[in-house]
Amino acid sequence: MAAQKGKDLLLKVDSDGVGTFTTIAGLRARAISFNAESVDITHAESAGQWRELLAGAGVRRAALSGSGIFRDQASDETVRGYFFNGTIRDWQVIIPDFGAIQGLFQIAALEFSGEHDGEVTFDMSLESAGEITFVAA
Repeated sequence: MAAQKGKDLLLKVDSDGVGTFTTIAGLRARAISFNAESVDITHAESAGQWRELLAGAGVRRAALSGSGIFRDQASDETVRGYFFNGTIRDWQVIIPDFGAIQGLFQIAALEFSGEHDGEVTFDMSLESAGEITFVAA
């Protein structure tokens, strides 16, 4: 994959619960991470006492984060409402020339900040709440 513009990585949410994905806010920074816990099955007869892991086991999770400014009052209300209601919704991350990652997420953290001579900004973190799918570009 050749170098891509960071602004082309999009974070979208199913804003109506029926599959209509809209870009959330004016994100200036965004990231996605995948993690998998391992299941240690090492026992007294493990070769050389090296750790053994159980393939395909353990809990997998994804985390999304983003920061920026809200485009309008509607996107602010959507995100704020999802956080305070503990809403689990379908989210997408579009990675140019790579593909789309999609799945259920819940907003785990939401922070607002601002400078006296600037705009109000936000930071949010989302945690996966179900299976994550990937579709290649």
